[in-house]
Amino acid sequence: MAVKEQVGLVVSNKMEKTVVVAVESRAPHPKYKKIVVKTNKYKAHDPENKCQEGDRIRIRETRPLSKTKRWEVTEILESKR
Repeated sequence: MAVKEQVGLVVSNKMEKTVVVAVESRAPHPKYKKIVVKTNKYKAHDPENKCQEGDRIRIRETRPLSKTKRWEVTEILESKR
């Protein structure tokens, strides 16, 4: 089974070793064909607390690390610093 990866924007880094990442997906509406933007938020494990709000990062699915945390940060693509 392939490992799922997503690219998203960090919207919160107020927790210890955890960031909240907003991932946008764009798809046409089935009936009206207009492009609809859907946003999902994921909690991702950031062991060194490197990510800042506004950073664009890549996350990868992993085993459950807590009640809601199932993703981990693999790399920072763009930094806001």
